[in-house]
Amino acid sequence: MRLCPDLGTIETASEGMMVAARPDFNCDRFFFRGLHPLVSLGTASDRYAGWIGQIYAQGRYDRQITKRTNRVGEKSFPEQVLPVSSVAEYFEHFSILEIDYTFYRPLLDETGKPTRTFHVLAGYRDYMAGEDFLFLKVPQFIFAQRLRRGKSYVQNPQFLDVRAFLEQFYRPAEELLGANLKGFIFEQEYQRRDARIPVEDLAESLDKFFSALPRDSRYHIELRTEYYLREPLFRVLAKHGIGQVLSHWTWLSPLTKQFAKADHRFFNAANQQVVRLMTPMGMRYEEAYARAHPFDKLQTDMLQAGMIKDTVELMLTSVSRGVAINVIVNNRAGGNAPQIVQLISKEFMVRQEQGVSR
Repeated sequence: MRLCPDLGTIETASEGMMVAARPDFNCDRFFFRGLHPLVSLGTASDRYAGWIGQIYAQGRYDRQITKRTNRVGEKSFPEQVLPVSSVAEYFEHFSILEIDYTFYRPLLDETGKPTRTFHVLAGYRDYMAGEDFLFLKVPQFIFAQRLRRGKSYVQNPQFLDVRAFLEQFYRPAEELLGANLKGFIFEQEYQRRDARIPVEDLAESLDKFFSALPRDSRYHIELRTEYYLREPLFRVLAKHGIGQVLSHWTWLSPLTKQFAKADHRFFNAANQQVVRLMTPMGMRYEEAYARAHPFDKLQTDMLQAGMIKDTVELMLTSVSRGVAINVIVNNRAGGNAPQIVQLISKEFMVRQEQGVSR
């Protein structure tokens, strides 16, 4: 039985116009680039050996796989990592990729010297074509009010440091990636009640920060504290043309409810929307990682059906309004990101076909 319907028999609707299915889409074989002209699908990180036989060819990287141990919480997990060159094959299947490791270290250090992160990213660039695009997570020391140090959190003295962002990240990223750079994701950490500041104060700080930056429609903000999803923040997004990242994550409400809090508005000046599927709601990072590892198959007991439904609803809404939507899927959202993308693609096609039939 085929997992996905045959897209060759389906026409899709965008802005009231029929759009023919593209030949570079094959849901069963994990080729997702041609699903819809306004839909880009990809994953958060890549190079997982668990994706061999799905995204990566059997036997191609056998002698190049690196083994390492990743400690998550109190447990250690063996990992097998494919070489950087595998990104060329990744982009045969997906059009976008979120780079996560830039969250932990900038591209240049304080003296202007390229970091290890810079060199790894440069390696990626060497295997990318003109229509392959990256989203980069902005280093946490730029956008986190507090940073974890050991088992506690401390105030971040470089929070919203304009100079650090521009010199250590933004400018080198532009120079390194050029047109392959599709977006910057500013992820703010979850804040407990005793760590929150008034919404108006955060909005004022963000307004000053983005007013000092080059005007750029590639900025997207993910606020992981529900308390901040309020009008003062939305006014800042609208003023600067910054996208609101809708994230399926541990302590956030469902995707469509986050969208409703913003009165169903798209804020990005370039008509780009980012949706990130990170973890099941109510499930901590450590548990999600442990249950998803080694990321080679769906874990149906952790996959939340509402996540698929809400994602497709957002895709349909954005397409109907001429907004390009970028859906980024993490393995921790349900065990295996490529198979989650399959489910999303299948549901999107079915819903499109139903809409055309009517």
